[in-house]
Amino acid sequence: MSLRCVDVGVSADGRKVLAQVSLDILPGRFTAILGPNGAGKSTLLSILTGQRQPLGGQVLLDGKALGQTPAATLAQRRAVMLQESAVAFDFLAREVVELGRFPHRRNPTPQEDAIVAQAMQATHVGHLAQRNVNTLSGGEKARVQLARSLAQIWEPRPDGADRWLFLDEPTVEVMNHIAIDFNAVGNHEFDRGWQELLRLQQGGCEKFTVREPCQISKPFEGAKFRFLAANTVREDGQPLLPATGIKRFTQGDATVAVGFIGMTLKATPTMVSPAGVKGLRFEDEAATANAMVPQLRAQGADVIVVAIHEGGYTDAKVLEQECSGINGDIVPILERLDPSVDVVVSGHTHQAYVCDYGRINPARPFLLTSAGQYGALLTEVSLRVDTATRKLVHKSAHNHIVQGEAFTGSQGLVPLNAAVPAYPADPFVQQLVARYKAAAEPLAQRPVGGARAPRLGVRNASQESALGNLVADAQLAATRAPQKGGAQLSFMNPGGLRADLVPDAQGQLRYGQLFSVQPFGNNIMVRTYTGAQIRAVLEQQFAGGTSTPQSPRVLSVSEGFGYRYDLSQPAGSRISQMTLHGKPLEDTAVVRVAISSFLASGGDGFTVFMEGRDTTGGDLDLDVLEAYVLAHSPIAPPLTNRIQRAP
Repeated sequence: MSLRCVDVGVSADGRKVLAQVSLDILPGRFTAILGPNGAGKSTLLSILTGQRQPLGGQVLLDGKALGQTPAATLAQRRAVMLQESAVAFDFLAREVVELGRFPHRRNPTPQEDAIVAQAMQATHVGHLAQRNVNTLSGGEKARVQLARSLAQIWEPRPDGADRWLFLDEPTVEVMNHIAIDFNAVGNHEFDRGWQELLRLQQGGCEKFTVREPCQISKPFEGAKFRFLAANTVREDGQPLLPATGIKRFTQGDATVAVGFIGMTLKATPTMVSPAGVKGLRFEDEAATANAMVPQLRAQGADVIVVAIHEGGYTDAKVLEQECSGINGDIVPILERLDPSVDVVVSGHTHQAYVCDYGRINPARPFLLTSAGQYGALLTEVSLRVDTATRKLVHKSAHNHIVQGEAFTGSQGLVPLNAAVPAYPADPFVQQLVARYKAAAEPLAQRPVGGARAPRLGVRNASQESALGNLVADAQLAATRAPQKGGAQLSFMNPGGLRADLVPDAQGQLRYGQLFSVQPFGNNIMVRTYTGAQIRAVLEQQFAGGTSTPQSPRVLSVSEGFGYRYDLSQPAGSRISQMTLHGKPLEDTAVVRVAISSFLASGGDGFTVFMEGRDTTGGDLDLDVLEAYVLAHSPIAPPLTNRIQRAP
């Protein structure tokens, strides 16, 4: 926005106050007007703000005469802070700042609450939000008025673009550099929809999400490796991505062909937003792989490897070569898998194991591997093929610990382990990380408040955490007002909390930390449910989709709501003692509930949430969390006594 004053003249009481004043006020700069009393400073400011018309000359706003700009539009583009501003009523400080948003009332943005909170944070009056403005000191009142002026002209970038600097482009660029050949698609590849997954494969910067892709690396060329998704099929029966791939290895005059089948888990639709997988179906894993084996053999594959985003759990230690106590969803798949498969590379459960599955079931002699999580381990697989018979005569695998340098994580310093090798940083990756980090750093380091606890993500025996409760409380606060949906309680799924929230030594929290907690960009929605439906949702924590009594997905709940669960009871009878604000929540009760768009569409297997009615759309989850932290800073961690588990 630019403001220009051209030959402006003003007379008062028969004398010239201003004569042929010209100046340019440029965006991104502070302009000060200096002069003695009576020189016309206030008069000039009143003309520049449109409060007074000049007798000669003109004022141009972005090249257009200021007098031609409608008052309502002008109120959204400029704000005036007077030297003295009295408030006639006992408004709260936050309410005064909210008055700055009055010109935007007919077309509010989804970030209205966040704008107010950010303006107060910028002027250091966030802690005064609930104070009577007339009880503040003169300096505090002035800062509140400055926050009101800032809030009036605050213009968030569309679709939250100021927070979305890039998507998965740097990850793909690193994988390209590593020169991998194939990538089995997992459930998280569908977090932003299958169209976005195809963009990552094919390249380009078309926008399929609320985020803005390719802001750092332009152009984005896409993955040079192939995503494999054998069991992911469109409605017309055509595969979304290739099902298989073949890699040939040559030594001397001999060539060996290794065939790969890549798959995600069948339960993917229960783990991502249904909108992200609309029009797709996810076929049975074992049946799909078994159908692919003869096709790969016909193409000359000597070895068959199944890379599947599904896994299990074992009692074995990280580097042990066994599968003692193996359990989980991978087991029934292995029990139906074609015995001619040679290697199964698994994942999803974040567990590390390497073993000969034939020791568990001699009829299924698979080499079974999993490399844990976060690149901490690398699985090295050794295969030896007799080129005369084309038979696999030896197979083994080892998990290697990968460490680069010491770092500080959520639990403190993680030093180097002298017992295993340390690997230097790859220059290309190091440079790429530095470039993206530099782009994100100003945004990531922006202070957003503080917290009075060293960590908030620790779960108690009932699987309740202060962090989950905090997010649920934030969602409720953002939607409690009638115009925001009139929510009475809120739920937060544990899978939507992707990191702990750990303040620094001074108790400070920064935007990057909030982003790490809630990176998915879901909108908060309010829907009406009966008490019976809420009970049914809570039952799905233990018997819905991939949620089981052994591995439940316990929802965090907002303040004022509580219940008890007993896993010894049969499915459908595990929830009891539901209360809302101290009163029993009857099955016939009607309640307005705030949830993410992910849960509203049945994500994580909570399909009962799809039955809600009278939907009201809301703000982005990250905006809601940020506004709450700003308004209540320093955050006192919520008590974790809302959910009771029977012994």
